[in-house]
Parts: sequence; C-alpha cells; structure tokens
Amino acid sequence: MVFSSFVFLFIFLPLVIFTYFIIKNRTYRNVILFIFSLVFYAWGEPVYVLLMLFSILANYFLALIIDKSKKKKLFLIIAVIINILIIGFFKYGDFLIENINTVFKLSIPSLNIGLPIGISFYTFQILSYVIDVYNKKVKVQKNIINLGTYIALFPQLIAGPIVRYETIADELENRKETITKVIDGLKRFIIGLGKKVIIANNMAIIADTIYNGDIASFGTLAMWLAAISYTFQIYFDFSGYSDMAIGLGKVFGLNFLENFNYPYIAKSITDFWRRWHISLSTWFRDYIYIPLGGNRVNKIKWIRNILVVWLLTGLWHGASWNFVLWGLYYGILLIIEKLFLGKLLEKLPKIIGHIYTLFIVVIGWVIFRVEDFSQMALVLKKMFVFEGGDLFEQIILNFDIFSALPYLIIAILASMPIFRIISDKFKEKTPFKLALNICTYGIFVICICLLLSSSYNPFIYFRF
Repeated sequence: MVFSSFVFLFIFLPLVIFTYFIIKNRTYRNVILFIFSLVFYAWGEPVYVLLMLFSILANYFLALIIDKSKKKKLFLIIAVIINILIIGFFKYGDFLIENINTVFKLSIPSLNIGLPIGISFYTFQILSYVIDVYNKKVKVQKNIINLGTYIALFPQLIAGPIVRYETIADELENRKETITKVIDGLKRFIIGLGKKVIIANNMAIIADTIYNGDIASFGTLAMWLAAISYTFQIYFDFSGYSDMAIGLGKVFGLNFLENFNYPYIAKSITDFWRRWHISLSTWFRDYIYIPLGGNRVNKIKWIRNILVVWLLTGLWHGASWNFVLWGLYYGILLIIEKLFLGKLLEKLPKIIGHIYTLFIVVIGWVIFRVEDFSQMALVLKKMFVFEGGDLFEQIILNFDIFSALPYLIIAILASMPIFRIISDKFKEKTPFKLALNICTYGIFVICICLLLSSSYNPFIYFRF
C-alpha cells in the first residue's frame, strides 16, 4: 500500500484515525497502531510480514538479554549478525551469487527471492535500538507492543525517515495528541503528497521516457534534460514521502526529525550531505564512522573510514555495482573537499559553490539511476561530448514529455526555500493563513485529479 493511492487515502487512513481516536487508553492506542501497521505492510507483502514479526521478537528478547547479561558484547554481536544476515540474504543474496558465478565461472542458481519492502529502513531502526541499549543511551523496552509499534509504524515503515528509538522512546508511552497537531500533520501530509504526485511523478515521466527509451537516438540536450528531471524526481519523491511520514507521525502525537533541508541550495558536497537524507547520514556517522575512529585517527585511517562509510552507503541503496560506484564517487569527493577543496570553496563567491555542487550532484544521480555500465558510459559521453539532436521535435512528438515539461519550473522553484521564507514572514497574518489553507486544499484536489487520470505512480525508495 502506498500513501498516494485511493485505498490508503480514502479507506485505510480514515479508518485508522477513527479507530485510534475513539480509544482513549494509551496502551490500546499503541495496539491499534501496531495492528494497522502490520495490515499496511501485509497489504503488499503478506508473507514478509512474518519476517518483520520475527525481527521484532528476536530483537526484543536480545535487547532484554543485552540489558541484563554480563556478556553484553556477545549478545550485541549476535543481534547485529542476525539482522545483517536477514538483510544480506534477501537484499544481496542474488547479487553475491551473480558475482561469484561471474568470477569463478560457476552456475549457482539464483535465489529469485523478492525484496521485502522497506527492509533497509526498519533493519537500521532495529540495529540503532539494540546498539543504543548496549551503550545505555536508551532504556530497554519491556513492552513488546511498544517496540513492535516503533519498528512497524506505518508512517515511516516503507521509505523512512530512519527514526531512532531515542527520538520517540518517551512518546511511545507519554505522547499527547491534540486537534492542532492533527490538523498540522494532515497539512504536512498534503504538502508531501503534492511533492510526490504533482512534481515527482511528472519529472519521472521525462526521465523514464528518455532513460528507458533508445538512448542512442537522443542527443546531448535530451541527456541533460533527463538528468535534471531525475535530479528533481528523486528529491521530491523522497522528501515528499518524508513529509507525509512526518505529518502522519504528528497526527498520532509522534515527532519525527526532519529528513531534508533544501539540499539543492548546498554550497558544497559536504553541505549537501548535511541536508539530504539526514536520518541515513547521521545513522552512518553515529554507528559506523565514529566507532571506526571518525577523524580522530591518522590520515590514512581517516580516509579509510570515509571510504568504508560511503561504500556501505552505496550498498545500502541497492545490490548493484552502480550503487557501489555512486557511494565511492561521493566518498572520494568528500575526501577531496575535506583535504583542500572545501577551504577553497569558502573563499570563492557562494554562487560558484552552488554551481559546483549542483553539477556534481546531477552527475551523481546519473550514476545512481543508470544501472547498466555500458548505458551509463553512453549517457555520460553524450552529456559531455556534444551530440546534436532535435530536442524540440522530440518534445513536440512525445506528448508525455511535452505535458510534463512545465512542471520542471515548479520543481525548480519548490526546491528553493522561497515558500518557507514567505511563510515565516507572514505566518501570523490572518489573510495569509487563509490563503495557505486554500492552497493546501487545492493541492489535495489537484493530487486526486492527477491520480484519477494516471496510473503512473512509482516510489523510488520502495526498492531500497
């Protein structure tokens, strides 16, 4: 089940909100959230909900043992191994077999097992919980329903953000729901829905039409159009989902941390990764980079630490070599920035930093998007070695691209903090509040109309 579907919008969400708020008892409210979250997940993954339940049970008991045992480290290692084996088997099993077959000329049959949706997100949440219990950062959760609610919570279950247990530990038992939070949460949800349905889906039409078509028939301008469109698609797809998750969390009295902060206005790659997918960046920082020694080691080990983190970041996104390349691409760039380029960028006009960052990011998304290396090489070659092509004719002849192209202007404007600045300035003004409410309702109506007229509704991060 996806947020931008009629089943979710008009059946599931109203039902869970109604059921949740007619019950006043906190314990029972968590039971309601837990049950509905399992239904939400089982809607698309009826078998893999059992895998999630196993993960909840296994980590619940392991965390209890870690909290009381004198051999805490041993049971932490067991917990980490179990979780890594689960995600490794389902997400990387066929990738490993394929590469073993290639290297050793073998013919080991593939597992052909589907990837459980959201496994990368909820596994990282589980790992953060057991590690934090081990480090005494959080108290062990003795109520299995509360822990299950945290892990399976439907607003952020499928595509994040990665919510640390410490963020909502107290709210699991002591949160306070109010009508103001419900209204604000639903408004935030609608904004996220608009990002997804109005902007991301239309950017996807342009990017997919070109990348999934005959690349050889497109020229340089078309390749740049596809790259820029995908750059906006992935941002509004993922940040839109995060907005919807944060909004739904607020409806139920839960406060998730922000996951995006206008990454396309960044003035360096370092700045970009402080603004993009913040929950993942901070997870790798706290649970991989710092335990390896961070920057408090000699230069060789420090470089190793960065490369390890970004190799794992690439692999987290998918079992494909282009993701590994993408991760190392950013790892190397960040090392260069931290060694000398960052200081140079600080001395230059900010516009230079912005242009440099956007250029690097757009190229990075090409590596991320085009999994086949030969196709990737062709796309990059066309981008940097000018090749003619009648882009205007291709746009006119392709109605899908032609109809989606105006949304590129909306994407550019919405990727900058223009609306936030205006809102902060006039948010106390009654006419502005009224106009904002009208715009929000208008966005919802437009989303419904677009969903009615099209079945094209992909979510990029569902496959991670």
